[in-house]
Amino acid sequence: MVDGLIEEKDTGLPPWARNLLRDCVGGTRGERLLIVTEPPASGHYDTEAPRLVAEAARRLGLRVYQTEAPPGLAEEAGLADFVEGLRGFDHVIFFARVGDQLRFTPRPGMPRATMCYTLDREMLDGPFGSACHAGMVELKEAIDAALAAARRVRVTCPRGTDYSGCVPAGMAAPAEVVLKRFPMVVPRPVPADGFSGRVVLSRFLVGTGSRIYEPYWLPLDADVVALVSGNRITAFEGPPDAVAAVRAHYLTVAGRFGLDPWHVHSWHAGIHPGCGFREDARRQILRWAGSAFGNPRILHFHTCGDQPPGEISWNIIDPTVTIDGIALWEDGRLHPERLPGGPEILARHPRLAAQFAAPRTEIGL
Repeated sequence: MVDGLIEEKDTGLPPWARNLLRDCVGGTRGERLLIVTEPPASGHYDTEAPRLVAEAARRLGLRVYQTEAPPGLAEEAGLADFVEGLRGFDHVIFFARVGDQLRFTPRPGMPRATMCYTLDREMLDGPFGSACHAGMVELKEAIDAALAAARRVRVTCPRGTDYSGCVPAGMAAPAEVVLKRFPMVVPRPVPADGFSGRVVLSRFLVGTGSRIYEPYWLPLDADVVALVSGNRITAFEGPPDAVAAVRAHYLTVAGRFGLDPWHVHSWHAGIHPGCGFREDARRQILRWAGSAFGNPRILHFHTCGDQPPGEISWNIIDPTVTIDGIALWEDGRLHPERLPGGPEILARHPRLAAQFAAPRTEIGL
């Protein structure tokens, strides 16, 4: 142990525990850790993942406390009261969707917090939670740099998406989340300013986790094309009934929260080779929306509202993302070896390199 920090040689614990508690949370012996869970009846998280984390944290010398988040914290007043109860802890780990609702808004007095996307024991103890977190952070930062410096970025997909542009010089990048993410699943969002094209909406539209509302998702019986220019949805094309349903959904959600329905904020694609989803997405849409987006087969847009992350996401499956002519994502597979500095990152983290050589591909669709 150095200055109280947890070292691998001190733990004898599985990779996920070192990833989460040492490399992500940054816990120190004697610190107060609060684990926030959901009511088991919600069916979103299992009870085993937070139990294992609490057990590992105690073995590492952290003082562990647990609480259950009230269900359905939809209003700001309820969120503010909840955050007030977090004061006094050194770290908070969320196994609860309320963490997602807090991820973009700084809260005075809120402890250092981590949002966990490992919904159950299998995700925590498998390739998702066990992939080298330090290596994933390095990779995320390298992708951020490549996208920010690109002269031209193009996004395509098998259903006909063709969307391209670049980040305008001098434009500030969209805000990062104020909570840490575990695992590291996406790079910094790419601002929609400077991009335009056709984005094919297929399968369904779903919320972003920012707010709770009904209906949270809209099944699509036919593809609808969104025409986008900068931050604006300029039109929808497709079968009239499908277009009408999409427009009505946007107006309903925007009207509830006083948002600009036609604003496109940003986009990013998954980067985690161990992220997968075995269940049928349509049968488990909330769990799917809360975890599957980290798979490189999924690129999602943030739309409906000019504050991150918007309220309606578009999910593009098996994207190809070319950066100055180099396909960093190709047909839904991320190729970190094609990234400036990527080969060196993989060489430093051979276990992570092995996961990228055989990534998980199941995404519930």
